[in-house]
Formats: sequence, C-alpha cells, structure tokens
Amino acid sequence: MATLIAIPLLGILLLIQSAIVSQIPLLHGTADLPLLAIIAWALQKRVQTAWHWSIIGGLMYNLTSALPFGVPLVAYGLVTGLALVLRKRVWQVPVLAMFFTTFVGTLIVHGISLFALRVLGDPIPIIQALDLVTLPSLLLNLVLAVPAYAMISDLANWFYPEEIEV
Repeated sequence: MATLIAIPLLGILLLIQSAIVSQIPLLHGTADLPLLAIIAWALQKRVQTAWHWSIIGGLMYNLTSALPFGVPLVAYGLVTGLALVLRKRVWQVPVLAMFFTTFVGTLIVHGISLFALRVLGDPIPIIQALDLVTLPSLLLNLVLAVPAYAMISDLANWFYPEEIEV
C-alpha cells in the first residue's frame, strides 16, 4: 500500500512542480519537489519501500523532463542510496540527515544532468550552470526540506504506525 501511494503523491508533486514551481524560479533554478519527497521518505526509520519510491519518481520524472532517459532514475537512485546510508548512521537527528541529503542530493542530480547533457553535445558552461541553476535550486530545496520532511513523516507514520508494547 505504501508503494501505491507513491504514484499519486509523486504525480501530484510533479504536476505542482511543472505548473506552479517552475513558474517561480530563483534565477534559473527551481525546487525539486519529488526529490524532496523521496529523500524524506527514505529517511523514515520504519519505511521499507524507499527504493520503490525512487524508481517510481525517477520514471515519472523521465516522462516530464527533457533530460535523456534514465538520468533522473540514476540520480534519484543514488540519492536514495545516500539517504538510506545516512538513516542507518545518523538516525538520531533525521532533520540533519534531511538537510545533508538534500544538499548532496541536489548536487548529485544536477551534476548527473549536466554531465549527461554535455555528453550529448549541449555546450552548457559549467560555471554558469552552477551559478544560475544549481545554487538557486539548492537554496530552494534547503528551504523546503523541513516542510517536506514534516509532511512525509506524517504520511509515513500513518502507513507505518509505531507498535505500542503493553
């Protein structure tokens, strides 16, 4: 059931990102709502479907972006792996793990996207891409990290309630 909720939730987040968030850029960068949801879901200690969310989110993002096929899937997979490693190591402070994973994850997603576009022959200057797209996107993602974590945490608690010992 927790895997099935990923399809409408990530779909709605992609629609919000495409219709609203993309119209409010900071320089040329925008927030990545599906990435934030996937990171927040993967950092929940009782969640066992983080990889499912990553694959679903990557495939859905492939449908809505102009990036080469597989780039969002690989990027989201790497970020999910990082989040799962941090969940095991820094589980006492999940918000800190959310900030760190959001920071590194945004760099991973943008780095892989830039690399793929350069391989395909798009002459995007790296410094301009960092200054105008990656850093503003990073700032927006970090601003939205805590609200995303709070909402996804509530959703995870609904799907995976804590067992009360009697």
